[in-house]
Amino acid sequence: MKRDSYATMQGMKRDDFNERRKTAEGARNATLERFRARPAQDDPVVQQRLAAQRAVAEAREQRRADREAERAAQAEAARVEAERLAAEEAQRQVEAARLAAEEAVRQAEAAREAAAASMEQEERAVLLDAEKKARALALAAEQKAMRDARYAARKARRK
Repeated sequence: MKRDSYATMQGMKRDDFNERRKTAEGARNATLERFRARPAQDDPVVQQRLAAQRAVAEAREQRRADREAERAAQAEAARVEAERLAAEEAQRQVEAARLAAEEAVRQAEAAREAAAASMEQEERAVLLDAEKKARALALAAEQKAMRDARYAARKARRK
């Protein structure tokens, strides 16, 4: 009784082996037919489609190359601008160092003249020693400023 109820169920389909084999063969033949129905490589439609794909790929490559060239040009312009700014900054630092050294020399000269008028020979020897020290300090300050300017320029070039 149970077997009969399964056989009469609406969703059950009882295919035998030959029917399943014929169905599989039909599916295989349909797939093979779809493959054979494709146009060949020398078909004008296929050639046209391939040419269109090549044109799109070439245009894409050209756009990529243009973008790369634009990036390289922008990077070069930025590098040149950075070098120019670094050179200007180094020049400003050198000028500031020169002015500081000149001011130190002027102050030392003014101090020497003021002291020379009121001091005696012995005091003048001390003054000459102080002037030497002041000149040495001014020279050291100028050398430090030059060194700092070179360092700043070198650092700017690395950027």
